[in-house]
Amino acid sequence: MEVRIDSLLAGAEHATGSVVIIDVFRAFTATAVALARGAEKIVVVSSVEEALALRSAGVGQLCMGEVRGRAPPGFDLGNSPFEASQAHVDGMTIIQRTSAGTQGIVLARQADRLYAGSLVTATATVRSILQHLPQQATLVAMGNEGVTRADEDELCAIHLRNLLQGRPGNTSGIRDVILAGPRIADFHDPSKPHLHPGDLEIALDIDRYDFAVRISEEEGRAVARIER
Repeated sequence: MEVRIDSLLAGAEHATGSVVIIDVFRAFTATAVALARGAEKIVVVSSVEEALALRSAGVGQLCMGEVRGRAPPGFDLGNSPFEASQAHVDGMTIIQRTSAGTQGIVLARQADRLYAGSLVTATATVRSILQHLPQQATLVAMGNEGVTRADEDELCAIHLRNLLQGRPGNTSGIRDVILAGPRIADFHDPSKPHLHPGDLEIALDIDRYDFAVRISEEEGRAVARIER
């Protein structure tokens, strides 16, 4: 199996084979948390307007996500794994829009199989990919707003590549490098209350969940569900 690492919006658009769109801080960590908390599924969209319209049409009960890091007006939940861990979502359909992760999902039209990736589902995602024996896997680190690279997403991609190629990876090393990076102070900045310290704790809890987040097309929409 050929394993390729790519980045940002262009990487998602050109990704082929089994594709993992990676957004550690914070979209697909929040997705995994919501599914683990009992959400039935998550409908992934590219715009705030689409998310709100789908909720109004009864497609889902909650809108989750962000614009420039903060929950847009009318959304029920922000892009916070910690907030998702405290929310009542059991049995609900959530509609998710973010500036990087969900944009990558919508763009990844060439994927044979598609996953929403983060560190909390790393090993389970690799296990799911390997079960289907693809000829190629593409790991796309979405970065900040999908336009600049981010340490946590690039390191997650490297970790997934190592696991796919039979190496054990180094979870403590990944955590240490990310924690030394430029974004960490934001999670402890009182002027940025949308970035909860609990978000950081959850996002760096590698293999917190024993499931992959698989994206499938349902009624013309990208839908995330648990795949064990």
